Amino acid sequence: MSLQRAWLGRGPLARLLWPVSLLYGVLTLLRRGLYRAGVFKAERVGVPVLVVGNVIAGGAGKTPVVMALVRHLRARGLQVGVISRGYGRRTRDCREVLPAADTRDVGDEPALIARATGAPVFVAARRVEAARALLARHPQTHVIVSDDGLQHLALARDIELCVFDDRGIGNGWLLPAGPLRERWPRRCDLVLHTGANPAFGGYRAQRTLANHALRSDGGRVPLAELADRPVIALAAIARPEAFFDMLRARGVTPERCIALPDHYDFDSWQRPPDGRYSLVCTEKDAVKLWRIAPDALAVPLVFTPEPAFFAALDAKLSSVDGHQAA
Repeated sequence: MSLQRAWLGRGPLARLLWPVSLLYGVLTLLRRGLYRAGVFKAERVGVPVLVVGNVIAGGAGKTPVVMALVRHLRARGLQVGVISRGYGRRTRDCREVLPAADTRDVGDEPALIARATGAPVFVAARRVEAARALLARHPQTHVIVSDDGLQHLALARDIELCVFDDRGIGNGWLLPAGPLRERWPRRCDLVLHTGANPAFGGYRAQRTLANHALRSDGGRVPLAELADRPVIALAAIARPEAFFDMLRARGVTPERCIALPDHYDFDSWQRPPDGRYSLVCTEKDAVKLWRIAPDALAVPLVFTPEPAFFAALDAKLSSVDGHQAA
């Protein structure tokens, strides 16, 4: 956490690491140059590919963006598939994320996307491999959305969407002196801010909690009911406090908040012994937590980009489709 705090400014620790960041910058530019020169090949898969990524290290809210995109594109009548590396999984192969899949084998975010949207999701270390497997299994797919992968240049992409939260670009320096994976500004097709206070221009989105919480059996509990219950809130996401603050804003005041590392697997987690409370978590946590705490309640995030964002996305996708048809 001290390093992440250092990334917000250009203090002594950041300055100490700045020479290393220069070397990192040279290596990233060299790698990108080799792809431009054709030394390394970026592979196309035959359908439009939309990459949702970020230039800042750590979570910026990509997964809710991916789910919103899938729902929007499916509402337009398009068949959508999702690919991911499957961060944190214990397997290395290419596989489809099936409903009964263990999150430890496919990753928590791919499992959430598959469960919440019903879209086909494939994971692989090489996203090209995941895309080809998806198309072989679901040949009717019209468009593929890549959850993360902005820097995974081996997969050719048609649209790049860069996601930012309220950190913006931090101190503006590259890793490890700052949070940037690559220099900003860089060319991309769309910029979307998931926070309430964007640091610079781009499209905005609203983030609120749903009016209900989900049980492991799919049932719903009105969120208003939790305001009158003793609650312990748990979050293993990039910014746990954001979830806790949203609960409080909806009138749910936890007696205790448990913040765990992002992508925490819960294998060694010990439930607090007092059983009089309701355990409330995020949807991302629930896909892992329900196997050991089936009574936990997951509060979905309602993520709503502004209409102009979807209009711009549709226009870019139409131009890609027209170009490919030509």
